[in-house]
Amino acid sequence: MKVLLVCSSGGHFKGLQQLRPFWEPHERVWVTFKSATTQAALSEETVYWAFSPTNRNLPNFFRNLLLAFQVINQNQPDLIISTGAGVAVPFLILGKLLGCKTAFIESVTRIETLSLSARLTLPFLSVLYVQWPQLQARYPQAELIVPQESL
Repeated sequence: MKVLLVCSSGGHFKGLQQLRPFWEPHERVWVTFKSATTQAALSEETVYWAFSPTNRNLPNFFRNLLLAFQVINQNQPDLIISTGAGVAVPFLILGKLLGCKTAFIESVTRIETLSLSARLTLPFLSVLYVQWPQLQARYPQAELIVPQESL
């Protein structure tokens, strides 16, 4: 299986890194923002650097949309996974339209409402994972996952 991992830097990146047991055995490609942390952590990975900032930046949205088209066409992923944020939107929408499975993992900090990125991509998701029963109650199509620290 080919996996495309898409996320912003910082906490969103850390969230995807924590899923290493899932994605490590698969062929994969990353899309994230260039920072000292992401460059160091992904030095052995195939990475496409996205355009930042994404919030309220229409030119970067279109740059990332073009990047999404190029990355998806070149790599033909079976699954696109994202923890957010704004950079996820063009990849998940275009990925779904091009036949990829798409998954969004909502932040553990989102207890009662979805992030803007999750709301925008919701119609294009194969699966939405949430980490709180309160959030799943509002979005019954979501699948509840329990963080390991809670066990």
